[in-house]
Amino acid sequence: MGQVQGKVAIVTGGASGIGASAAETLAREGATVVITDIDTANGQALAATINAAGGKAEFLQQDVTDEARWQEVVAETEKRHGRLDVLFSNAGIGILCSMLEMSLADWRRQNAINLDGVFLSVKYGVPAMRRAGGGSIIITSSLAGLRGSAGLAGYCATKGGVRLFAKAVAMECAAMNDGVRVNTIHPGLIDTPIWTKIPTGGVATGGNAGLDPHGMATAGVPIRRAGTPQDIANAVLFLASDASSYMTASEIVVDGGMFGGSMARRGWAPRAGEE
Repeated sequence: MGQVQGKVAIVTGGASGIGASAAETLAREGATVVITDIDTANGQALAATINAAGGKAEFLQQDVTDEARWQEVVAETEKRHGRLDVLFSNAGIGILCSMLEMSLADWRRQNAINLDGVFLSVKYGVPAMRRAGGGSIIITSSLAGLRGSAGLAGYCATKGGVRLFAKAVAMECAAMNDGVRVNTIHPGLIDTPIWTKIPTGGVATGGNAGLDPHGMATAGVPIRRAGTPQDIANAVLFLASDASSYMTASEIVVDGGMFGGSMARRGWAPRAGEE
């Protein structure tokens, strides 16, 4: 306990899924957490749950593509808590469709949230961290930021973009010797609500993939299970803490072995309870 005791953290996309688990974990380990999201109801409920459990959290409504709101969120965090030590730039969306079927509007919308939102988080987060004497920026990329995936060309472009953006910013911060570290996390198949919400064929079609992460994991993940938001939150906690003080411009892949390669399952006997 207490791995991030006394630190102040902003978590974007914090009302559900990976962001919510990261917010709960950071608060449990001693951080004061500012949760931001466009989902006000769930964000406020999560902050209340964390506070009721003895942690410290508050919610600020935020559209990460709004530059003026980024200035307000960072300023409000410093005003209320005196500093910013950790920024988990996690908000993002995915659109599942062929590159040839994707509209320019959908391409731009995904870029605005996944790339512009990250850019703005760093643009306003780094100066605040410099005022605090340093800090840790953690950006959610994806396994799709490391390799291509059919039907996710636009998503891959954004997640590959933030991967190299993070490395470049890490080099800028290192050159300034400002104590700010920048790293990325690359989740694989994680069981979050995004799988039931991901649009297919573009946002305008109203289609919904309704994908089953557990079925996909059984077929495609070497360790044969989907990851949990807590699996990613554990990596966030490590990068937020001083235990990772010698890491910057690095990436942590949390994917059950998917990036490592493929493996034949010939000759495997199912475990008890498996089919």
